[in-house]
Amino acid sequence: MQAERALGSSPATLGAMTEAHWPEVQAIYQAGIDTGHATFESSPPKSWGSWQQHHINELSLVALDGNTVIGWASLTPSSGRCVYAGVAEVSVYVAPHAKGRGVGRQLLAALIERSEAKNIWTLQAGIFPENVPSVALHVALGFERVGLRRRLGKMSYGPLAGQWRDVLSLERRSTRAGID
Repeated sequence: MQAERALGSSPATLGAMTEAHWPEVQAIYQAGIDTGHATFESSPPKSWGSWQQHHINELSLVALDGNTVIGWASLTPSSGRCVYAGVAEVSVYVAPHAKGRGVGRQLLAALIERSEAKNIWTLQAGIFPENVPSVALHVALGFERVGLRRRLGKMSYGPLAGQWRDVLSLERRSTRAGID
């Protein structure tokens, strides 16, 4: 995939995530994990190979500032069942020093566009309600709140270890993909 810039004042150049990006992607993921408001995961995958086993790799993106990765976005299949082939879960992470620059919006918008081109008709997101910027980003790009899963899981690490967490469920149904 060719790198591209968004129209207007672009915060980053987007490109396909590759193994060369993995150390920076892993560090950004860990920074998100460290906040306690990004995921139930306690650490990123240990290797690029582990990452690839669970993601739709052809759609994984990085945002670059020069040669430095400042964010990433990816999709994971929601199920291995063929009837759900067009449903995927979204992840978007931005490096702490790049927050507030529109990088997350740029990544998520590009991920939506690419997912529809690959006939993915529903994108899902599970977000801790306390992660207000992430909820606002998803809603701004067409995701709807579809429910709140109360006490879905207990944190196993960090400052919130031992606490039950709610997860807000959001989804975005494509108006282009999967409509036939």
